[in-house]
Amino acid sequence: MRVMIVMKANKESEAGIMPSQALLEEMGKYNEELVKAGVMLAGDGLHASSKGARVRFSGGKATVIDGPFAETKELIAGYWLWQVKSKEEAIEWLKRGPWATGSEEAAKLERRLGPFEIEIRQVIEADDLGDAYTPELREQDQRLRAQAAAKA
Repeated sequence: MRVMIVMKANKESEAGIMPSQALLEEMGKYNEELVKAGVMLAGDGLHASSKGARVRFSGGKATVIDGPFAETKELIAGYWLWQVKSKEEAIEWLKRGPWATGSEEAAKLERRLGPFEIEIRQVIEADDLGDAYTPELREQDQRLRAQAAAKA
């Protein structure tokens, strides 16, 4: 199963403060471990919401709302896409991250920002869609994924 691991934003990420070199090194080691284990499929950090926008659709019209957005706790600062056997396996991998190992950099971050949460969400797979996902729609989806991968 694939899961998306969602890192929530905080006041520093929303202020555009980039991680320290030490924290980036710890994350690099962790990501390397994930890749070697065949777990990590993708992952990136995201810029602050002040550089983003939301597009609201209502009554057939689109309204653009430029960032920043007020509710930091509802914002995403980064993500991973992992291939795991279960939610429990994803939890075990999270427990091995720099934030859970008692590292000096993670402790500094927690002292500044307090405790934080990392969200795990299962990705919807083709079989989850049932009969509505017709053979024609499956073929179209496979074709589009192949085209997108070729451009990456």
